[in-house]
Formats: sequence, structure tokens, C-alpha cells
Amino acid sequence: MRALLSATLISTALCGAAEASTEGSAISFEAAYTGDVLSNVSGGLKRATRYLDNLDLTLEVDGDAALGWEGATFFLYGLYNNGTRFSETVAGDAQVVSNIETGVDAARLYEAWIDQRFLDDRASVRLGLYDLNSEFDAIETAGLFLNSAHGIGTDFAQSGENGPSIFPLTSLAMRAEVALGDSWLVRAAVLDGVPGDPAHPKRTAIKLGDGDGALVVGEVNFESGPVRAGFGYWRYTARFEDLVTGAERRGNDGLYGFVEGRVYSEPGDPDQGLDLFWRMGRASTGFNAFKRYYGLGAVYRGALAARPGDDLGIAVAAAESSARYRLITDADSQEVSIELTYRAPIHRHIVIQPDIQYVFNPGIDPTLNNALVLGLRFELAWGSAG
Repeated sequence: MRALLSATLISTALCGAAEASTEGSAISFEAAYTGDVLSNVSGGLKRATRYLDNLDLTLEVDGDAALGWEGATFFLYGLYNNGTRFSETVAGDAQVVSNIETGVDAARLYEAWIDQRFLDDRASVRLGLYDLNSEFDAIETAGLFLNSAHGIGTDFAQSGENGPSIFPLTSLAMRAEVALGDSWLVRAAVLDGVPGDPAHPKRTAIKLGDGDGALVVGEVNFESGPVRAGFGYWRYTARFEDLVTGAERRGNDGLYGFVEGRVYSEPGDPDQGLDLFWRMGRASTGFNAFKRYYGLGAVYRGALAARPGDDLGIAVAAAESSARYRLITDADSQEVSIELTYRAPIHRHIVIQPDIQYVFNPGIDPTLNNALVLGLRFELAWGSAG
């Protein structure tokens, strides 16, 4: 279970540091290197320190400017991770302390898609290798935090034979979206139900058939002023083993909702102020260890007058195990992680981020004591246009 849940990330949490001003360019290239030094100083599986890293390389081509193909965008995204394990072998938590932990040392093609916009840019269709969390269940305010549960909810992240199509493994997908007026956006996608090849986790693989089935997901977004809200539903078409009976049947699905927005802006500087987010989700209890997830947090931009571009945040991620899962194990009822973090850009290419996480009931394992994790993240970024 921990190995599956370790493959969670909000990709947008990392991409922000790599962005350069490339508006209007036909071709843009971005690179970002992220490193995490994490130390479990109390509880969990053992006291230890580990170093995790992640390298992102992206290439985006404006089809109109480069090729005269109106409304088209081409995107390639490669990544590398050193594969060091921390949550699985040190902290013991299920929701995963670091959103760059993969457990596999590998360089791979992560995304490769074409997006075609039409109806005066109010609608688009995207086809290719696709990270669903780049658009679905993606909360901008929550992108500050290192814990994986704030990238995509634990309820959704645990689903499927090899997880959904998210970091670090994606699957072939088709996504369509349409804007309905100025405030509403409807988005839906159909994805291969098993990203990559579970037998060869280092490979980028497109492998259809063999009972993989499909993952179908839809989301409705509403945005008005500083507030954004969303509601989503997902379902697998394949059969899965019932946790209790072992019989294969359909019905592995779930739903989620979130709201985020600015609640206070400092006088004279609208870029500084307080943002809040809240999310909840539920997954089928017949197939999944966690039946319910809650996430909430607060981020203040410019908490220190001398550092107007810094972000200070606190967040809680709570995953509740299902009664059916507890029936076949001796698991605790929930795992709760509290995170305090501070992100400080010290140069336009360099960011540092000290981080503290306290995990109650790590891994919903009653034999483990609560874990205290101290961490430091740094990001190096570069972007160009041509």
C-alpha cells in the first residue's frame, strides 16, 4: 500500500519555480531541479535522514507561431528521480511526506501530448501521455506543501492497480474541456486504467488491453473573483478484488470536492495576503484501504514585511481507513499529517523551503509511534524561449 501511495504529486507544485517569461514565444524550454533533505527524528519506522531529488525538463511548442497550426500546442515532459525511499522505509506514513518520492531510480518520458483549442479558445481536446493531476483535483493554494496528499487527495491517489495517471507514471489519455460563460468550466477525460507496466516500473510504457480497463473522470469548476471551487467524480471500468470476499467485481469509484481562495489582501499590495483551501473526497470501501480524505490549509504571502514574496503555510491531511479494510487487518482508523512550511525565493532561479511535518498514526499501523519529520527543500530553475 505504501509503495502505491508514494506515487503521488501535484506536478504544479514543482513547475512554478521553473517558469520564465516566455509569453508569445513559439518554443519554450524549462528545467527545474528539486532536492529534499528529510530527517525522521522521532517515531515512524526508524530515525534516519535521506536525500530525494527530481529533475523536470519540459518543451512546449506553440503550433500557430511555429507551424501555422492555429489553436495547437505540443508538449513534452521528461523527468528523473533518484528513487530514494523515505515514507516507505523511514517515516512509515501512507500519505507520503515528499511529493517527489518515487521509490524507483529512473529517467523517463512523463508527458507527451497535443492540445487543440477551438470555439474561440473556449474549448479544447488533449491527446497523449497525460498527468490527470495537472488539471483534475489540482488546488493551486495547496501546491506550496510537500506532503503528497495536498497534490491529489489520498482517496484518489490510492485507486487502481498501479495508481491513477499521475506522478511518476502516466497513461494514454484523451481530455476534453469547455468553458461555459466566464465562471464555469467542465472537463472530462478517459485514461488507460493501468499507467506504465507494473512488471517494469522504470519504463515509460503504453500498454492497452489485458483487462486494464479505463479510468473515467469528470470535473466541474466554478470561479468568481478570488474564489474557485470544483467537484469531481472518477470510476474504473475494470474489475477489482473485493477486500473481504476476494471476488472480482466492478464499482471502484469515488468523488471529491474542493474550494480555495483569497480571504484577505494587504492594503496597497493585492499580491500579499491570506489564501485558504479545503478538500474532501471519498473512495469505494469495497476496494480501497482509505474510504475518506480531508485536506485543509492556509497560506500567507508576505508574512514578513522584509520578504514580500515568501509564503508561510500550514496544512492538515487526514485519511480515514475503511471498516472493511480494518476487518482484514489491525489498521488504525486514520492517519493525520500536520505540515508547517516556509518557501523563500532567494534568487529568481533559486528557492529554499524549510518544512516540518508531524504524522499521527503513520501508515495506520498501530505498532508505530507518531513521526516527526524535519525537511529542507531547494529548487533550481531555468527557462528560455526561442
